[in-house]
Amino acid sequence: MGSLDEEVIHYNDWPNAQGFDVRYEERSPVELSVSGNIPAYATGTLFRTGLGPRKLQTDAGTTFRVNHWFDGFAQVHRFQIHAPAPGEPSVRVTYNSRSSCDAVLERIKRAGKDEGFTFGAKYDLCTSYFQKLQSFFRPAPKPRGADSLNMSVTLSANFPGLNTNGDRLNEAPERDKIVSLCNKTDISSFQMLDPQTLEPIGLAQQKSLHPSLKGPSSATHAKSDPVTGDVYNYNLEYGRTGKYRVFTVSASTGQTSILATFSADASYLHSLFLTEHYVIICVWNAFFSLGGAPIFYHMNIVDALAEYDGTRPATWYVVDRQPVEAGGKGLIATYDSDPFFAFHTINAYEEAGSQANQVDIIADIICYDNHDCIKRFYLDNIVSDSPTAKGFSDGAFARCGASIRRFRLPDVPSKPIDQRFKADTVFVKARDFYVELPAINPRRLMRKYRYIYGMIDTGKSTFFDGLVKYDIETHKDIRWSYHGQTAGEPIFVADPESEDEDGGVLLSVVLDGVEGKSYLLVLDAKTMKEVGRASVDGVVGFGFHGTHVPAGRDEVALQI
Repeated sequence: MGSLDEEVIHYNDWPNAQGFDVRYEERSPVELSVSGNIPAYATGTLFRTGLGPRKLQTDAGTTFRVNHWFDGFAQVHRFQIHAPAPGEPSVRVTYNSRSSCDAVLERIKRAGKDEGFTFGAKYDLCTSYFQKLQSFFRPAPKPRGADSLNMSVTLSANFPGLNTNGDRLNEAPERDKIVSLCNKTDISSFQMLDPQTLEPIGLAQQKSLHPSLKGPSSATHAKSDPVTGDVYNYNLEYGRTGKYRVFTVSASTGQTSILATFSADASYLHSLFLTEHYVIICVWNAFFSLGGAPIFYHMNIVDALAEYDGTRPATWYVVDRQPVEAGGKGLIATYDSDPFFAFHTINAYEEAGSQANQVDIIADIICYDNHDCIKRFYLDNIVSDSPTAKGFSDGAFARCGASIRRFRLPDVPSKPIDQRFKADTVFVKARDFYVELPAINPRRLMRKYRYIYGMIDTGKSTFFDGLVKYDIETHKDIRWSYHGQTAGEPIFVADPESEDEDGGVLLSVVLDGVEGKSYLLVLDAKTMKEVGRASVDGVVGFGFHGTHVPAGRDEVALQI
């Protein structure tokens, strides 16, 4: 298999359509064929989100089609990496998967359409507006089945405060094994899955953790302390002025505390920042029209967004991580920066400030010049065999203006100050490739670090076409890219015997578009060279995120 670093490939030569329309499942674990030498320290369980079928035949004989990547029917995947057998050099890998939204599929087959909330689906507004209005104001329906929500963006093992089926858990979960699995997206609901079979077994809401968390939106990427396992997130309540509640769930007690409440315009915020002493919510430029009211009219995110305003700064809210009842100070300071849109934060940490007893916050994030990129992810734009996809090949994603930016929030005050400060843009990575779904060595979370890993689009296809290791200090990169191989998010697994930041391996689920099957790829994180793979006898749909839970090591299952 040869590298394409020097080749130019026409978009049709990079087949990816199979990854957006998947009907393959393995509900019971099957043994995968392993080649190469996957290191023993990678043992554990890799959970991944993914997509199921794109098209459904309805009972009326029509065809229902998903039209936005973010609205694909959810599947969940489980790769269990077993310790090597005696005398064997490499590990064993087993795999199972299943749909997590069977009730949604059946509902659409019967109705011929999806009447639920989506990210970017289009509806006939003239015929459905009053139905939506009535459904919004009628009494809440009876509890639904656990598979009645289509959500699968991030997965969290042992999410504190919730037990296996989503009920409140006022104690610490066990850390040496996986006792619960939580499925999340950008709403304030959780879907609980059996961590072995992946069967949906319960639904929960953030207000189950604390009655004040009653807003409908939240970040799908919660953050957790890599040492304590405490989880941090925000809850957003819509209104003329949005109300953000920043909260934490203690991993040791299961108790939830509200850290701060502040008012700001409601915005679509997919992630946040965490440092040693602070939670940072950046309200960037993805504001909803009319305080979020159009969400209930359009029943999707895309059509409810206001036009991008490039003159309006992004606003950063710095919140004390300590609960108020433990001496926390709530909202400490507010900063403005250059405007941008974003999905994913990368990392944040603290450095000594210019004033005594104060710190600077360094925050790295993947930024866009506007939020047009959301509309680029309609499937007709990115599926290789789509007639309209050609216009989105040759680096179209890079032209969205994506860049790695570093911001500095200088001299965070030691006590709350009611004034706005200025955040500085430290650097902007040159846009010679488009990078997304970033990852770092989890041991460097909340600390100064050097290497960022991610998926890249270099213009060889209509979608992502490789993986990259980017060096923040030298601004050089190493890439992995092969013909017809579409890789998913890389997940870093650290070598416990290495002190090097890039000592470890990357796990990525790759579709071989030529052969029509997927495999779990294992790359050396230093060299970006393959060390092993485990082959799946079918296609794993293009999803978003995953989490690796180590086996036999007392490490926190990070909430992402």
